[in-house]
Amino acid sequence: MQESRRIALPFTDEVVSQLRAGDRLLLSGVLYVARDAAHKRMVEALDRGEPLPFDVRGATIYFMGPSPARPGRPMGAGGPTTASRMDPYSPRLIELGLKAMIGKGSRSRTVRDAMVQHGAVFLGGVGGAGALLSMAVKSAEVIAYDDLGPEALRRLVVEDLPVTVVDDSTGRDLYEEGRARYRRSGNAA
Repeated sequence: MQESRRIALPFTDEVVSQLRAGDRLLLSGVLYVARDAAHKRMVEALDRGEPLPFDVRGATIYFMGPSPARPGRPMGAGGPTTASRMDPYSPRLIELGLKAMIGKGSRSRTVRDAMVQHGAVFLGGVGGAGALLSMAVKSAEVIAYDDLGPEALRRLVVEDLPVTVVDDSTGRDLYEEGRARYRRSGNAA
């Protein structure tokens, strides 16, 4: 079994260029949490010529809406949400320097092409393990769009958040490669 590589956030171009589909990572540092409603607002702000609520260059966005925090914890369960809901907005943010996104499911060809063109990656989080994943969160604060409740834009500090590289900056896709291996093994109908 491959050992996980520890990554200090924010991502650099050099680190992103070394990552390959299937790599297991443990992320530590600052990342941002946003779902579709927050993404829509960010792109609308850009369309109006307004700055984003955070510096997107080198940043990681986790597609997640946490549950309420239990006493003594910075946030509640925080598992990944379906990434394709952010597909209409992600290319614009990638062009501005977004380096990584965390979610579940496949990304569109347009998003994958933007990742190759601008050097970014899509990381898979473990669906159904939100309570476990929240243990990696050391602090959480709403930084914009508080009216969106669980979908507000948040800044998290994480330590050893486990993820897997699904789409790398060379165009490799872990899901496509897995399906191809399955077909070659003679298991496909």
